[in-house]
Amino acid sequence: MIRFVYADQLTELPKLRETMHMDRAWQFKTRLKWDVAVDKDGWESDAYDALNPLYVIWQLPDGAHGGSMRLLPTTSNTMVNDHFLHLTDGVRIESPKIWECTRFCLGPRATPQTAAALMLAGGEVLQGFGLTSFVGVFDARMVRIYKRIGASPEVLGSQGKGRDAISVGLWGFDAAAQARVARQAGLGPQIVRHWFNRAFGHVMRQAA
Repeated sequence: MIRFVYADQLTELPKLRETMHMDRAWQFKTRLKWDVAVDKDGWESDAYDALNPLYVIWQLPDGAHGGSMRLLPTTSNTMVNDHFLHLTDGVRIESPKIWECTRFCLGPRATPQTAAALMLAGGEVLQGFGLTSFVGVFDARMVRIYKRIGASPEVLGSQGKGRDAISVGLWGFDAAAQARVARQAGLGPQIVRHWFNRAFGHVMRQAA
């Protein structure tokens, strides 16, 4: 199932919190060799986790983390504006209608449907909060994943070639995209909406 949970709520879900940060360490530090900090408990976290982001998490039946992504408004501090302006020719992306998506993580127990389920849930956040799009920085390995699940972004800027390429992208989510991603996820949009409403209530259903 999908959990929509803010950082300050994760203390109520200790197993989910612990396994998410440990899976992030496994993916970003161990597997991808990124220059990220891992603490003595094996957790990967950074300054943006301290800003009370909204996490979208695929929770496994035993309560552990299967995959996740982290969302923050672009009106606050974001990675794309703080560290990757060279990819947007110095243009800051700041709008109450655009949020940033970072730390897209697929844990070692993720299935081929997990990435699509997270994207489908991300689309629900867009609709539920009245947003137009997500912005995010991604590397070359993610291009294939986004294409497979039917959620390729509009590329705003790139640097490097081949496997070393890194880009900034913008994701919208219309009805056609929702249908494509739902097929790949093997989930009906109505169940994801149910999970969202359970987290937030029937609120914030604004026109995008």
